[in-house]
Formats: sequence, structure tokens, C-alpha cells
Amino acid sequence: MQDTIELKFDLLRRAYIAFNARNIDAALAIMASDISWPRAFKGGHVTGREEVRAYWTEQWSEIDPKVEPVEFAFSPDGAVVVTVHQVVKSLEGDVLADAQVKHTFQFAGDLILSMDVVAD
Repeated sequence: MQDTIELKFDLLRRAYIAFNARNIDAALAIMASDISWPRAFKGGHVTGREEVRAYWTEQWSEIDPKVEPVEFAFSPDGAVVVTVHQVVKSLEGDVLADAQVKHTFQFAGDLILSMDVVAD
């Protein structure tokens, strides 16, 4: 069980590193083909790797978000909850948001199946 926990935490660390580096292909490679991802910047959800790619491409053309994991935990339903320090800047470098946010992840085997942003 501990190995499974550490593998999931490691997978998520790699996903955040890839996101922050704007390495879409590396991030998508660790997601299920039918990934469900929130459009936190615009509202709603996208489904599938190509929709995530399109959403992130659009997002990064308008803002510069960075998310750094602070804490990993499991929720009672088995999801992984990640507390992140999120800093969102304008493309000119002005800070638009600087806060801690919670993300929840579900998995299909060793791939990310879904992510959601949790309101406190």
C-alpha cells in the first residue's frame, strides 16, 4: 500500500513539474485518455488529452500560472488531495492571485483520471 501511495505522489509531482515547465506532452503522458480536467480559469470541464492541451494552450496565452505542491493526503473516498501554492501572473508579470488551493485527483491504475479544484 505504501508503495502505491508513493507512486501516486511521485506521479503528481511529475505532473506539476511538467505543467510549470509548460511541457504539455510530459503532463498528458501521465493522464488517462479520457481525463476530466477543470477549466478553473474559464469554468466547466474538458474531457480527453487533446481538450486539456487546447485549454492549457489558451490559458497560457492569457496568464502565467505556477502551482507548487505543499502537501499530499488521501481523502476518505480514496482521492489524492494536493494542497498547492498557486501564483497566477499576467503575461506582463503582475501578480493576479497568490493563494493556497486544494486539488483532488482520481486515478485509473497509474494514470490520472480526473482532477478538480476544491473550495475551502
